[in-house]
Amino acid sequence: MPEQAKTTEKEKMTIVVFSGELDKALAAFIIATTGASMGMEVNMFFTFWGLNILKKNEGAPGGKGIMKKMLNFMNRGGSKRLKLSQFHMFGMGTGMMKQFMKESKLPSIDEFIQMAKDMGVKMIPCSTSCGVMGLGEGAFREEVGSLAGAAFFINEARQSKVTLFI
Repeated sequence: MPEQAKTTEKEKMTIVVFSGELDKALAAFIIATTGASMGMEVNMFFTFWGLNILKKNEGAPGGKGIMKKMLNFMNRGGSKRLKLSQFHMFGMGTGMMKQFMKESKLPSIDEFIQMAKDMGVKMIPCSTSCGVMGLGEGAFREEVGSLAGAAFFINEARQSKVTLFI
C-alpha cells in the first residue's frame, strides 16, 4: 500500500487594522510580513480609520452625497498622509519618524504594502466600513484585495492560530 502524502495546512494569522496612524500601521505590517516569512497565511482586515492606510495617495476624495464627500475630503488617507499616534507635533514628529525609519533601513509603508503583497499577505478592506464612509473598491491601491465583511473576518479569526487587533 503506497504511503499517503502528508498535507499540512499553513498556520493562519489574522490582523484587524483599526487604526490609521503611521506607528500602528508599521507595527501591523512588521508583524504581518514576519508571519508570512515564517510560512503563515496572513490576512489583514482593515476597518474604519485603518482603511486610510490602503487608500490611494492620489485622486479626488470620493463618496456619494455631500456628507460622505465632506468626510472623505477631511479624511483623505493614503500612506503618505499617515500621522503618528503620539508626538505628531504638527507633522514634525512624523517627519522625524520617517527619517529614523530611513536611517534604520526600515521600509516605508508603501514598501511594506508591496512587500506584504509579494509575500502573499491578503489586505482586505471591510465592506461595512467602506459603505459607512462612502468608499468603493476604486478608492484603494492596486495591491489591495476585494472588500469583505465581518463574517469573513470572524471565519478567518476562528481558524487562526494568531489573531491581533491593531
